[in-house]
Amino acid sequence: MLMRLVPHPLLSLTLVVAWLALVNTFTLGNLILGTFFGLIIPLLTAAYWPDRPKIRRPLKAAEYGLVVLWDIIVANVQVASIILFKPEPTIRSHWVVVPLELTSAEAITVLAGTITMTPGTVSAMLSSDGGCILVHCLHTDNPDDVRDAIKSRYERRLMEIFP
Repeated sequence: MLMRLVPHPLLSLTLVVAWLALVNTFTLGNLILGTFFGLIIPLLTAAYWPDRPKIRRPLKAAEYGLVVLWDIIVANVQVASIILFKPEPTIRSHWVVVPLELTSAEAITVLAGTITMTPGTVSAMLSSDGGCILVHCLHTDNPDDVRDAIKSRYERRLMEIFP
């Protein structure tokens, strides 16, 4: 019964929080309207989510979010430092091929989005078989370190989160 009313609880919660953040004022009316959106939108879109992703370890997902948030903050400082203080001829941009152990389309999408959200890197292409992702790195002296960091910081955690 509850799954019929709230088919995507995480989406519902995200919609309520997003609504409250967008209106930027916490009132009972805004909470009720956000809850309405959080219940109605997933109900209306449930038919388009037949095989919704399963999150195996929700606490690991929260940990992953904090790691990504921290990495975004650190990368912003690093990119600002590169732009402001590094002479252009000394910037070493590289294309890095990251082989993937992930098989879930949702996990690969989260990984690609994480790479792109982190300043200084962008995921450019996924191989047709989903076996590797091409990443552009703004500056690195060792492309292998970038590959290893992506695999250890992000892919390893995503393998624990998604089955």
